[in-house]
Amino acid sequence: MKPPKAKKIPKELTIHGDTRTDNYYWLNDKKDQEVIDYLTAENKYKDAILKPTKKFQEKLFKEIVGRIKQTDMSVPYKKDGYWYFSKYKKGKEYPIYLRKKGSLKAKQEIILDVNKLAKGHKYYAVGGMSISSSNQIVAFGEDTVSRRIYTLRFKNLKTGKFLRDKIPNTTGSAVWANDNKTIFYTRKDDSLRPYKIFKHKLGTSHKKDVEIYHEKDETFRTFIYKSKSKKFLIIGSAMTVSNEYRILEADNPDGKFRIFQKRERDLEYGIAHYGDHFYVHTNLDAKNFRLMKTSEKRTGKKNWKEVIPHRRTVLLEGIDIFKDYLVLTERIKGIAQLRVKPWEGQEYYIDFGQEAFMAYTSTNPEFDTDVLRIGFTSMTTPNSIYDFNMVTKERKLLKQAEVVGGYEEEKYHSERLYAKARDGKEIPISLVYKKGFKRNGKSPLLLYAYGSYGHSMDPYFSSVRLSLLDRGFVFAIAHIRGGEEMGRQWYENGKMLKKKNTFNDFIDCAEHLLAKKYTRKNRLFAMGGSAGGLLMGAVMNMRPELWAGVVAAVPFVDVVTTMLDETIPLTTGEFDEWGNPKDKKYYKYIKSYSPYDNVEKQAYPHTLVTTGLHDSQVQYWEPAKWVAKLRELKTNNKQLLLHCNMETGHGGASGRFARFKETAMEYAWLFSLVGIKK
Repeated sequence: MKPPKAKKIPKELTIHGDTRTDNYYWLNDKKDQEVIDYLTAENKYKDAILKPTKKFQEKLFKEIVGRIKQTDMSVPYKKDGYWYFSKYKKGKEYPIYLRKKGSLKAKQEIILDVNKLAKGHKYYAVGGMSISSSNQIVAFGEDTVSRRIYTLRFKNLKTGKFLRDKIPNTTGSAVWANDNKTIFYTRKDDSLRPYKIFKHKLGTSHKKDVEIYHEKDETFRTFIYKSKSKKFLIIGSAMTVSNEYRILEADNPDGKFRIFQKRERDLEYGIAHYGDHFYVHTNLDAKNFRLMKTSEKRTGKKNWKEVIPHRRTVLLEGIDIFKDYLVLTERIKGIAQLRVKPWEGQEYYIDFGQEAFMAYTSTNPEFDTDVLRIGFTSMTTPNSIYDFNMVTKERKLLKQAEVVGGYEEEKYHSERLYAKARDGKEIPISLVYKKGFKRNGKSPLLLYAYGSYGHSMDPYFSSVRLSLLDRGFVFAIAHIRGGEEMGRQWYENGKMLKKKNTFNDFIDCAEHLLAKKYTRKNRLFAMGGSAGGLLMGAVMNMRPELWAGVVAAVPFVDVVTTMLDETIPLTTGEFDEWGNPKDKKYYKYIKSYSPYDNVEKQAYPHTLVTTGLHDSQVQYWEPAKWVAKLRELKTNNKQLLLHCNMETGHGGASGRFARFKETAMEYAWLFSLVGIKK
C-alpha cells in the first residue's frame, strides 16, 4: 500500500521580513471533509503497515491489562468524619467513588458510579469532584468530548438524585463556601484559557451567576480553591514566572476578595493557611525557593518572615502543614526527599533506603494527626502507599500496587548514571532492565524524556513497561534540562533562549549510553510526548542517524506558527516558556529548532506519530502537517506512520484499559523493528 500524499497548498507566513511557506496549513480545518479524509487515509495506511503485528498487538494488550488488578480499591482516607475511597470492578472501565461514615466497618455509600454516567458516550471523564461542608452534595465536572471542557453537575448524596443545576464550559472544579449553597467555579475563553471566576447559588440558573473575577492578562490563567483550614477561599492567577492571590473568608461568600500580594514580574509564590498565619512558598530572592510566614491580616511581601532559608543545592518543591508538624518536599541531587519538621523538636528526613526513587506526600486532608500519608515507588518497586507515624517514624504499608500474575522485584535492576553534556553539565539517567542483561551493545534500549515546563521526570515503576523489559529492552529516562530535577536553574537553562540545551542533553545521554555499550545505534529508540514530542522532532532533525526508531506522541512540533496564534489553547500562557515570536530574537531562535520548520531532505529514522482529533493541548494538525512534510522530504524508505484517534484528545482514550491499545500498538511496532515477534 502506498503512503498517503497530502496535497500542497502553499501559504506564505511573513513576519520580521521573513517568509515561511507552509504547504500543509490547510490541514488545520477539521470541518473540511478533505482533512478528515486525509487523516482517515493515514490511519488506513498505518493499519496496513502494522497488519503483520495485529495479533501481537492483541497479545500485548491482553498481557498489559492482565497485570492490572480488575477488582481493585484505593486506600481510604479520612475527611470530615467520612472515609473516602474508589473501587474498580472486573471488566469495568471506570471507577466507582464511595464513602463510609465514621468507620471503615460502616455501610458504604455510592458517591458516583462513573460506569453508569459514561453509558452512551464514546469518551467520558469526571474531573474535580468536591463535597459540600455539610457532606450532603457532591459537585463534579463531566467531559464527553475530550477537550477538557467540563459541565459542572451536582448530586444530593442523601437522596441519590441529581440536581437540576448544570454549568457548562468550566475547568471541572467547584469550590464550596461554608454555607453549603454557594459555589465558585472557573470558566474558559475561546482559547480554553481559564479566565473568569463565577459565583453560583444552588437552585438558580447558571445564566444568573455573578462574575467575581476576570483575569484580563492573556498570559495568566486563573483558578480558585479552598484552604486546608477551610477558613479561606483563594483565587489564584498564574503564569510561568509570576503569581497573584486573592483571599476571602469562606464564611462570607458574598464578601469582597482582597489581594494577598500583587503580581510582580519574576515573583512566584504559593500560599497555605494555618492558625492565624499564611505560609508562603516563594522564589523571592531565592532561586530554589524558600518558605516564609506572615499574619493573615498583613499579607504583603514586606511582612513575610523567613521560616526555611534558600539553599543553593536544594529545591524546595512544596509543603504540607499539620497541627504539630511541617512536612517539606525537597529535591536533592535530582531525587525528591521528604523532610519532617516538628514545630517543636528535632527535624529529620524519611529514609527510603534506595538510591533512585520517587517519594511524595499523598492525601492528607486532616490537620490534627501524627500520621502522614505518603507514596513511594522506584523503577523496580511498584507504587506503595504508607502511613508514616511522625512521632515513632514507623512506616506502615497500606497497599502496594499488585501486579497480577506475580512480580519479583529481585529479577530486575535499576541504575543511576550521569552523562557529561557537551557544556560539561552532568545529566542524570535512570535505567531499568531485567537481570541477565549484558553491557555488550546487543540489547535494544528505549530512551524517554520530557524536558519542559520544569516538570521533573521521577524514576517510577510501571507494570506496563514489563512487556519491554521481559523481552530484553532496557528502559531509560534522561533527566534533561528543561525539567527541574537538579534545581530551578535546571529548568531555566532549558527554556526560552536556552531551549536547545534540552535537545543537546538528550543526544548527549544517547551518546553516553552508546559509548558505555548499553545498546548500539541500530537498537537505540527514542520516545516522548507533547513537549517531549517536540524533543523527538528536534533530535530527529539534528541527529537522524542516531535513532533506530522514534515514537512521538501528541507532539508539539509546529512551534513558530502555534506561538504566533493567540487563539490556540495554551499559546498566551507560554510566552515565558518558549518566548514570544512576535519579538524578532525569539522568532529567529524558535525557528532554528522548531521541528516542522526544520524538516529537510535527509534520511529519517522509523517514526510512529500519534495524535487525537479533539486534542486541546497540541492540536491534531501539528503532527498531521509534520508527517505530511516528513513524507514529502525524507530520502529513505523507513516507516513513517500517523495514528490519529478520531474520538479522543491529548490524554488518549478514556477509561481504565482502552488507552493501552495504543501502548500495545507502540510496543508491537518497536518490537517489529528489532525482530521480536512474540
